[in-house]
Amino acid sequence: MTTDLPVFDLREFEHGGVSAELFVERLRDVVHTIGFFQLVGHGVPDELLAEAPEVAERFFALPDEDRFEIDNVKSPQFRGYTRFGHEHTNGRADLRDQIDIGRELPPPNLGPDDPAWLRLRGPNLWPSALPELRPTMTVWMDHLERVGAVLLQAMSQALGQRPDRFADAVSPPEVLLKVIRYRTPSDSPGGNDSDGVADRQSDGVADRQSDGVADRQGVGAHRDTGFLTFVYQHDVGGLQVERDGTFVDVPVRPDAFVVNIGEMFQLVTRGYFKATVHRVVSPPPGTDRVSLAYFFNPRLEATLAPVDLPPALAAEASGGESVDPDNPILANYGDNSLKVRLRAHPDVAEIHHADLLAAGRWSVTSSAE
Repeated sequence: MTTDLPVFDLREFEHGGVSAELFVERLRDVVHTIGFFQLVGHGVPDELLAEAPEVAERFFALPDEDRFEIDNVKSPQFRGYTRFGHEHTNGRADLRDQIDIGRELPPPNLGPDDPAWLRLRGPNLWPSALPELRPTMTVWMDHLERVGAVLLQAMSQALGQRPDRFADAVSPPEVLLKVIRYRTPSDSPGGNDSDGVADRQSDGVADRQSDGVADRQGVGAHRDTGFLTFVYQHDVGGLQVERDGTFVDVPVRPDAFVVNIGEMFQLVTRGYFKATVHRVVSPPPGTDRVSLAYFFNPRLEATLAPVDLPPALAAEASGGESVDPDNPILANYGDNSLKVRLRAHPDVAEIHHADLLAAGRWSVTSSAE
């Protein structure tokens, strides 16, 4: 089943006046009821929309030794290349490999009293065999940081707040780009690799995968954890969104980003905005699917308190807390983000952050990405 998600043109909001008011009113309803939409008019140039996926394909076509040069086990910041099948959701290997890219910063010089989540800041890993990857993905992230900031103003107004209500929380935002390849090996339809990371779950979604697609699990059913997610599907679909208990396909639009909110936004709106369960079904054997997922999140220092909603909205807010005791949503985004990364990549955690694991607070089995 396919659903045509609502489509928003960001230019309508940026133009101001009545068009912006109508944009905000419609956005309020869609994020409250669906939690997903398509965004056009975002200003990312068409040539970049074509170039970035093509550069990504060139990376994934590199020989193993060139991709392994930036293996994420070399990065205390969990950056770089995650090998195929080395990440799990709901107890099964995700049929994908990927590059994680964050904000480019020097390695941190941390003291014993600094918060542990500052370890997440630092440099990216870039492959010497593909020098064009860095400038292309850097420009991509720069464009989407601007889009995220504008859309966040609209989201704030949709909650009856000032446009800059969340400005301090995202000055600057914590950003992450995942450059992803999904594929289903013909000799491994079930993705039973046992060498990957711990399974990820979110609010009881593990039991929602019994509809015949488990053997092509690109990413299992989950919710995102942060503020805003922007996904560019390129030319092969596979993203599915849960609507009324059924997963439906999100059609590919070459001019659009698929946008959804994460659990932190659900938390601060007391559940008025909806973080929706979604998943990715990998393509049939012999077909690769390249996707670029960009996450626009609060800065690590931000501790978020729930928004005081107008009475009409508050009456429809169901509460934003996680109902899963193994997946708490932590108010400080640094704590929340570190929790996620340690769980998703225990091989990196054991190499670079064994002291955190030994302390017992940062359990790799107590929360989810």
